[in-house]
Amino acid sequence: MVYRAIIRLAVATIALAPFGLIAMPGAADAAASAAKVLKGTFRFTAGSCVGASPSGTYFRMIYPGGTITAGKFFNNPDSTCTDQSYTLVTPGASGGLINGKYQPDPIPAFSSTGGALANTIIKPQVFTAIDFSVSTNPTDPQTGLHVPPPLIKLKGGRLSGQVESWNADWNNLHFNQGSPKPDGSTPGLTQPASGTYNTKTRAFVLTWASQVVGGPFNGFTGYWHLQGTFKPAK
Repeated sequence: MVYRAIIRLAVATIALAPFGLIAMPGAADAAASAAKVLKGTFRFTAGSCVGASPSGTYFRMIYPGGTITAGKFFNNPDSTCTDQSYTLVTPGASGGLINGKYQPDPIPAFSSTGGALANTIIKPQVFTAIDFSVSTNPTDPQTGLHVPPPLIKLKGGRLSGQVESWNADWNNLHFNQGSPKPDGSTPGLTQPASGTYNTKTRAFVLTWASQVVGGPFNGFTGYWHLQGTFKPAK
């Protein structure tokens, strides 16, 4: 009798499970531990050099052979910081990075003097007397390869994901500053996007590094520090 009861219970469990009436062991735990895509905009706090260390959103360039923590760092003579290796960033028309969507270059992408015109993610910033800016495009302007839109996920207060399509415009040139690169590689000091997220305040910090491949800055590495408050999509 006990044996028949066990068989009947097993059959009932199999029959009801597809309808969600029986919780399969481990299913809830797996769902809880899965990374969640944040739908909305990572709105940037403008970079600031008040105090000893910069805060907010900024960009740095590292010389070939240097390290992310110690440099040697490239100085931007137009930086307003005492340490001119920090180029401060101001949010653009969209307020920052829209997760899961492209924010492409305008047409044209450059002014008659070579300054970048993209202004949705960030406002153009002066870098060695020429405006630079960033965009995300379905086709990477430097390599000509198709790339997905940025996709950042949250798990346990930690951010991770990919920013393959992150493109920097400067002096009529395009520099892929994504991680990983459009071909999936991670050359040199390239590091994946990672960071922290406060589920109560929605405050975030997202960083990554991307080595330049080709062009006048070949072998240099860009380090990106994005900071602000996430705004969920309506």
